[in-house]
Amino acid sequence: MTTVFRASKIITMDRNRPEATHVAVKNGLIVAVGDADCGDGWGEVTRDDRFADRVILPGLVEAHAHVMAGGVWRYAYCGHYTRTDPDGRDWPGLDTYDALIDRLTAVAKDTAAGEPVVGWGFDPNFVEGRRLDRGHLDQVSTDHPVVVLHSNFHLLSCNGLAMERAGITRDSNIQGVIRDGDGNPNGEMQEFAAMGPVMDVAGVKFSDLSDADALRAYGKVARNCGVTTVADLLSDLHDQELAMVERVTGEDGFPARYVPIMNAMVDDPEREAARAVAMRSRSTDKLHLGRAKLFTDGAIQGGTAMLKAPGYFAIEDHGIWNMEVDHFRAAVKALHKAGVKTHIHTNGDAASELAISAYEAAMLDSPNPDLRHTLEHVQLAGIDQFKRMRALGLTVNLFGNHLHYFGDLHWAKTVGPDRAARMDACADAAEVFGGDFAIHSDAPVTPMAPLFTAWCAVNRLTEKGRQLGTSQQISVAQALYCITMGAAYVLKMDDQIGSIQCGKRADFCVVDRDPLAVDPVALRDVQPVATVLGGEVTA
Repeated sequence: MTTVFRASKIITMDRNRPEATHVAVKNGLIVAVGDADCGDGWGEVTRDDRFADRVILPGLVEAHAHVMAGGVWRYAYCGHYTRTDPDGRDWPGLDTYDALIDRLTAVAKDTAAGEPVVGWGFDPNFVEGRRLDRGHLDQVSTDHPVVVLHSNFHLLSCNGLAMERAGITRDSNIQGVIRDGDGNPNGEMQEFAAMGPVMDVAGVKFSDLSDADALRAYGKVARNCGVTTVADLLSDLHDQELAMVERVTGEDGFPARYVPIMNAMVDDPEREAARAVAMRSRSTDKLHLGRAKLFTDGAIQGGTAMLKAPGYFAIEDHGIWNMEVDHFRAAVKALHKAGVKTHIHTNGDAASELAISAYEAAMLDSPNPDLRHTLEHVQLAGIDQFKRMRALGLTVNLFGNHLHYFGDLHWAKTVGPDRAARMDACADAAEVFGGDFAIHSDAPVTPMAPLFTAWCAVNRLTEKGRQLGTSQQISVAQALYCITMGAAYVLKMDDQIGSIQCGKRADFCVVDRDPLAVDPVALRDVQPVATVLGGEVTA
């Protein structure tokens, strides 16, 4: 049976037929696009007119987020912005330390004696006064370990008991343990070497935030914002987790195609490469395996990203390599040689430089121009670096949401007005890569909502209404391409998804109005009302 969906307008992202009013679907695939008779010749036709007054887009693609966007809600939200959990409940943002302490104190009262109290989403840059430290969190409790994960997940703050149980003392020689004026640890831990011992005593494991319940919630988060293909940019994918992922994505109700990116930083690089290759055979229609993830630096707003001169503007430079440089280079070489598509975390421009140089060496050793290795975030990369990336066959996925959520901070504190006006340089990327790049949310760092991410790239407006430079704005059409075909290209899935085109998966996002017809400033008001996955309406 062929189903023909009707809409007031279909925006296809296919240059051969940019717009239509009907799309015919059979066996989960698109068989024709056009007008009311496009399904003729494909057998008996059922007509579905439920979206006749709506606009259909290709299913949106979130190519950089984390499955813990579904699982982290088991902890107390402590962020600046109001956020919505997977069940649709709004959690008001917090603007003062008193409000933070009150929220966590309420959690502590309902927590068994001695058990940890954990919050997430906090950013000290939005709160007046000294940075969050053990003094603040000792006010929550001295009987519970209290740990607050910062919004970037590259830093945390904790109370004295948490440090005591973790063995963090004045004599600790761990990079990233921040100290007060007397040389004592003040409760702030930057990056994973310092965070790890505290997370252990608090029972916080990112892998635990990626369990079956979290994955189901993640699918719900994706569906609610029009996403039909969603990546998880750091997943251990060892045997037990992989079996769980196969089971959950195989459930009839799971509403998205899932692309978990394997953590390739633990074992010997050659063994990690072999593990990634071996996973490919376990891919399914809704589960896409065999990609790998590496890290370079940290987070710009935390001061732990690696920046080229002139460095940070008005905050201290705590730049940290999360992988030893030699290990990183060896991992790039091994994964590339094995033919494993790899995604590299690179926030600062010095981190982009390291990644580019590592791939220049890897390409000389093992030429392979279309693995489509992707540099993720690349927030401060210049057009000169983009050109070198393109020459190497690399792709980029820009952190578009940062422009709104952290733009005022970047302007005033982290990198200053000049670099803030050109960071997350979508116009430069469009010039160099054409449409072959993506923009993303990095949920749960910022909320998953690709149409909002597109709004950020188009308007470059901060929370306070400042425009971060007009030279890097892109058009609405370009931004929509980035969250459909561009993101599909970055994931190397553009042969299957990203456009409404004969032979591709019948994955659609249905919206309440035409995003190409609204004022660009109103793009964020366009709302998804349904998704279709493989021809089946999921919401």
